[in-house]
Amino acid sequence: MGMVFVVGGGPAGLFAAQKIALAGHSIIVFNRDIKPGGLAEYGIYPTKDKMKFGLRKQFAKVLGLSNVHYFGHVKIGAEYDMTLPELQAMQPAAVIFASGAQGYNQLGLAGQEARGVYSAKDFVYHYNQLPPYAAMDFSTGKRIAVIGMGNVAVDIMRWLLLDSPTRQTEEIIVVARRGPFEAKFDEKEIEYVEQHLVREEFLRELERVRERCAACNQEVSWQKVGEATFPFLNKPDLSSVPPKLSFRFLSSPKQILGGPDGRIAKLVVTENDLVLKNDGSTAAKPTERVAALDVDTMIFAIGDKHDPQLGLPMGPEGYATRPNPSNPKEPVYEIFDPETGKVLPGFYVVGWARRSSEGLVGVARHDGEVGAAKVLEYLKTVPEKAAPTPEQVRAALEQKGIRSVTKADLELLARAELREAQARSLNYFKYSDDESMIRAIAQEKDKLLVHS
Repeated sequence: MGMVFVVGGGPAGLFAAQKIALAGHSIIVFNRDIKPGGLAEYGIYPTKDKMKFGLRKQFAKVLGLSNVHYFGHVKIGAEYDMTLPELQAMQPAAVIFASGAQGYNQLGLAGQEARGVYSAKDFVYHYNQLPPYAAMDFSTGKRIAVIGMGNVAVDIMRWLLLDSPTRQTEEIIVVARRGPFEAKFDEKEIEYVEQHLVREEFLRELERVRERCAACNQEVSWQKVGEATFPFLNKPDLSSVPPKLSFRFLSSPKQILGGPDGRIAKLVVTENDLVLKNDGSTAAKPTERVAALDVDTMIFAIGDKHDPQLGLPMGPEGYATRPNPSNPKEPVYEIFDPETGKVLPGFYVVGWARRSSEGLVGVARHDGEVGAAKVLEYLKTVPEKAAPTPEQVRAALEQKGIRSVTKADLELLARAELREAQARSLNYFKYSDDESMIRAIAQEKDKLLVHS
């Protein structure tokens, strides 16, 4: 049986590793972070403990397989710890890329270098204590603009309105490119923050955009909007509590104006019209009208994108996969080089690395497993290679000066964090920087040596 490399230790990568390992092949997982889990560890809302604990148990079960080996704290890419040619030189039977969509779409606005302007992904990483974001300045002020209407945007609203230990929020203004019917968040998610909406103000905002939405045959009444996307409108007994949450529909960021302290002071937005597309969906069409919002913080959640530094060939939607004109809706997992017009043999991509921002943990798991099935089919067609042992891989990393983290190290880290949680009377504690984690692992090793 061959050795398969998996790049990325999130749900897609780990469940792909499990499927291939259970088929009898050996696996080496390379993960950028010290801990496994990816967005399941560092993207799920902090207070959703039950979900996180359940996923950690599942991941531990995968890593508990004797033929699954783990190297955390190792970043793969042209400018990182290990390049793709270096991985290929180790002669793996196949490589699965499950590294997610590490980048994010930029706003491309004048003034975006002002302090207090953050991407949603970085902000979520910060409050979920992912190194190095945990130690960076993500300070927020009193009036915060959140750009976007998906679940990530709602998580950020929830954090700033309810749970941030340093919050000084007075108002959050959600800036939405399109109208109230185009909101993408789940009903159960918006319920966490709906008590901060002021019904009368929200109805005035609906009235402000009513005619523009009617041009797309959308009836912007409180009944219709309540049924479709904002259920709080159909709850007559709901009273508003501070801080305030408001929405500004049919608006797109145009320019950021900084104050004398270098922090964002105003967000200039373009007023949009709503237009109907041929397929029945809607699009925002900018007008010449603008408005200025007084804000001291801006967080934008406008989508993820792939990291070109990984070194894989890029296509129009991220990493390039084999064209499939006969069935364009069927997922394709084989990496394809557009310049040569050929598939890269044994190179596969799964999860958000295949399609960014596509679904949550369950979707990522399914995609990883379907991609793994494709890899297993491929492995039946190629001769077995003399791949390196995990010990040889570890030695190669050490020779490059890379301090990797193994499965045994993760167990020591978990022991250290459990002790810290108990000492602080917390349900769960985690270190927020790599150096502290590596130091805790070393201290646990020293304790074991003393007791032995």
